[in-house]
Amino acid sequence: MVETYGAHETRVYYVEESSYGVTPDSPSMLGLPAESVESSVNPSLVRVRGVGSRDLQMIKRGLRDCRLKVVYPLPSAAPINFLQHHAHNVGLSVQVLYYKGAWASATDIISLRHVGCRFDKVTVECSVEDVVKATAELVGFSTVIEASKIPGATYSEYSGAVSFNESYVKKAGTTIYRVTDWKWSIENNLRQVPVIRSADGHLLKYLPYRHRSLSGELTFEFEDIEEYLELLNDSEFSLEFGLGGSNKAVFSNCKWDKVSMPTRVEDLVFCKAGFVAKSVAIS
Repeated sequence: MVETYGAHETRVYYVEESSYGVTPDSPSMLGLPAESVESSVNPSLVRVRGVGSRDLQMIKRGLRDCRLKVVYPLPSAAPINFLQHHAHNVGLSVQVLYYKGAWASATDIISLRHVGCRFDKVTVECSVEDVVKATAELVGFSTVIEASKIPGATYSEYSGAVSFNESYVKKAGTTIYRVTDWKWSIENNLRQVPVIRSADGHLLKYLPYRHRSLSGELTFEFEDIEEYLELLNDSEFSLEFGLGGSNKAVFSNCKWDKVSMPTRVEDLVFCKAGFVAKSVAIS
């Protein structure tokens, strides 16, 4: 009997697919320094009722819904290596491994290999005295359960993390020195599209991107009323977020969406300003 697995006995790796939904042969798997990972599979059961009984008549499987949520600090050695796939049409094979013993000679392996993954939503955030973190929500084609690593695969990790003092925020090209927290999200609004077929009809056939939503929020130390005035004046601007090294995310044609200034006893006044944008470039 194997004792239950711990988070210290869990690793997450990914590789870009050449053919959608197919893990490459002998792949070079790259690791994510995940602080949490959640894998889920929903068979979307079809519950069939009929007259003559209060209970279900049949339970049939529907469209298999495979999802993966990973929270990880951006590795300073390659901050956007995984993040940049938010806009790619290729699929990713993401493998969650549970194991016992030393990684080089791991035993009792349980592998959940999510194939055909695309980004449904990703949120990147930073707070004072913390590191820059990303929360990636992926939708996949299917999940393959195995009891071993991928044959012929190599596994490697990027090191380091991007601290809050290695980031920055620029508005219209000028660095802002009042920000204590920031976050932004990219929502691709993926659509799972099945077709009627007798073979693998419970699996999706297409996973297209639909309308994209770009939004975020900055928290300022309250020193002036600039953001409030810009909201009232319906001003447009750009926002640039440092992601470590020379990497950055630039949101263009932004407008403040909601600005509020919570004021509480025994606390300093701060300004929370949400924004929406027309486009984004991560480089």
